[in-house]
Amino acid sequence: MLFRGRRRSPASAVVAPAIGSSRLPLALLDEVPDATVALRGDDVAYANSAAHRLGIVRGTFLVVAELRQAARLVRRDGVHRELTLSLPTVDLSAGRVPVRAQLVSLGGDEVGIIVEDQTESARVEAVRRDFVANVSHEVKTPVGAIALLVEAIKQADNDPSAVTRFVNRIASETERLSRLVQELLDLSRLQGGEPLPEMVVVSVDDFIVDVVDRMQPIAGTKQIRLSADGEHGHKVLGDVGQLGVALSNLVDNAIAYSSASTGVTIAVKAREGIVEISVTDEGIGIEQGDLGRVFERFYRVDPARSRETGGTGLGLAIVKHIMNNHGGEVTVWSTLGVGSTFTLRLPAATAA
Repeated sequence: MLFRGRRRSPASAVVAPAIGSSRLPLALLDEVPDATVALRGDDVAYANSAAHRLGIVRGTFLVVAELRQAARLVRRDGVHRELTLSLPTVDLSAGRVPVRAQLVSLGGDEVGIIVEDQTESARVEAVRRDFVANVSHEVKTPVGAIALLVEAIKQADNDPSAVTRFVNRIASETERLSRLVQELLDLSRLQGGEPLPEMVVVSVDDFIVDVVDRMQPIAGTKQIRLSADGEHGHKVLGDVGQLGVALSNLVDNAIAYSSASTGVTIAVKAREGIVEISVTDEGIGIEQGDLGRVFERFYRVDPARSRETGGTGLGLAIVKHIMNNHGGEVTVWSTLGVGSTFTLRLPAATAA
């Protein structure tokens, strides 16, 4: 027999599973995240802590009817079985827990059961489906627009001004599609598709100057004042390219969601070993209910304005992943009609 009964507490019976001539410590099985149960006949001979947390055993009784039925079939024919089901939670208002169970014969009337909580897997799969659906939608929109514009050009071949207008629209949609593809590639790399770059000491002043130089022409087209302020001489440990992308995305958003003749300010300060780089605008602001979602992929506070500016809804998600890769974080403060402040918080190089 692989399982020998031994009582540990009134709540559960425990046994020492033998492997060859050695025995696994019961404490090890208690640390296994999956629920592990051994049945002798219909009675529970062993159940680890996870099995009790999941609520599949009560004393020496296997609570879940589907598992009891499957265990009887395994005892009868010795054939391994696997099934998926959902279990009620201890707090019934919290819904049900999706699980995957495997049942194997241990010889005689003994059956081993391993039950894996699939909650996280289900969540990841749902996120993946949503991501694929969002990507499909976002790609289809500019591709469909380009196809329609090409047809319009064919029909307007005798109207040079109309052709020029349609060609300009095609160029705009092509740029939007190119930006979407590039940001999807960037996001994939940041999420683990490629190894992280080697971190080096980066001058905060230097990469801010570079970002301001690159974003100044964009700000100028809307008569927006772009300036840098605050403390100087701070350094952080990171990848200058990624940090530049993060700050550029924040400045780009600030410009896009601000009215003409307003200001966007980049400010720097350090406290308690953390360097804070904030981007403050005088724009439309963000609803309080949206603040917790602005860093989600494809989430847009103002979809109409995003279409006008060519926004993909990925910029802030990229910022969040860059900060995660650098051991930092990005935060947001905003008031409708007043403006927003996004802050990059990074460990100072001297504190690394």
